[in-house]
Amino acid sequence: MLNPYDLGSFLVVENFEKIKVDDLISKAQKELKRRLLQAQIEVLGVVVNLTTSKTKFNGERFWFACPNCKKRVGALYRHPVVEIIGCRTCFNLKYRKQRFKGMVESSV
Repeated sequence: MLNPYDLGSFLVVENFEKIKVDDLISKAQKELKRRLLQAQIEVLGVVVNLTTSKTKFNGERFWFACPNCKKRVGALYRHPVVEIIGCRTCFNLKYRKQRFKGMVESSV
């Protein structure tokens, strides 16, 4: 006896495992990020570690860990005279507009 929900010998999508390309790419990206975090990056002979933070929508953002102060930063700077790497805080760097605030800047 057949019931109305019997699909017989027809093959239906619901009985198969779905493999989506987006899922495979997402999995590969997560694996690449994990391996990047485990690896140590060398910049001018200095080992720089990476770290992450969670974003608002459950993503991850990558950061450098400053080799001097260990602070989480988005950019590192190379000293122009001595070959050392650090963040803006370590080098006490200011943007031009911050340094000359209230003064007229020359267009050099």
